[in-house]
Formats: sequence, C-alpha cells, structure tokens
Amino acid sequence: METDWIWGLVGGLLIGCGGAVYLLGNGRIMGASGILGGLVDGSGRDSAKERLAFLAGVVLLPLLLWPLYAVEIDTHMTSNVAVIIIAGLLVGVGTRIANGCTSGHGVCGISRLSLRGLVATVFYIMAGGLVLVLFRHLLGVI
Repeated sequence: METDWIWGLVGGLLIGCGGAVYLLGNGRIMGASGILGGLVDGSGRDSAKERLAFLAGVVLLPLLLWPLYAVEIDTHMTSNVAVIIIAGLLVGVGTRIANGCTSGHGVCGISRLSLRGLVATVFYIMAGGLVLVLFRHLLGVI
C-alpha cells in the first residue's frame, strides 16, 4: 500500500494548526491571498511586519526543512514554464475575484462552518476539475 497519503495528512494537519494559531493569536483569518494582497494594495500597512513574517515562514520553512526530507517527489507538474506562469497568474486573479483563497475559504472558512467559505470551496474545486478536464484531456496542454 502506498503511503503518500500520509504526507497529505501531515500537511493538512499543519495547515489547520497554523490557521488556528493565527486566528487565536491575531483574531484574523489565515488567508494567504488576503495577507499578500494587503501588502500589495497597501491596505495592510498597519500589520505589514506580521504579514511579512507569515509570508517569510511560508517560503523559508520548506527550504530549511528540505535537506531533512530530500527525497525525489514526483509532483506530476508540467515542465512547460508558460503554463506554470499563466496558471499562477490565474490563481492570483481568481483569489481576488473570490475574496479569498484555499487557506482562507477552504481551511479556515469550512472549519468555522462559514457558508461563504463552503460555497467558495465547492466552486473552486469544481472549477479546478473543469480546467483539468479541459486542458489535460481535451486540449492536451498539461
């Protein structure tokens, strides 16, 4: 039996614990797009240090832990750089349109029984599935 699911479980538990600690410590939802967006549009100037510390942890901690878990992981990600850049930009636009991302709506919203979080999560999961079918199976791009 494959054990890759364990890493997903551990990652999910860590994200959930991080969201809980962020909410308890700051009284705000841990939505990564909102944290980053507040720095970009200037609406989060009053908490810029906190936002930068959060983003630094999101980027730097995996890099610091990499030597401990340096194993070959097949992500099945495309090697087409243009597709990766376009996908990243579309995710950014989508999070602004939805007023949140997977960490805000999916992890923190659903755990608080937020109807808005639940509805947003259902729609971005459906949209992701449709995009996968379209681009991988019909167009063969990814």
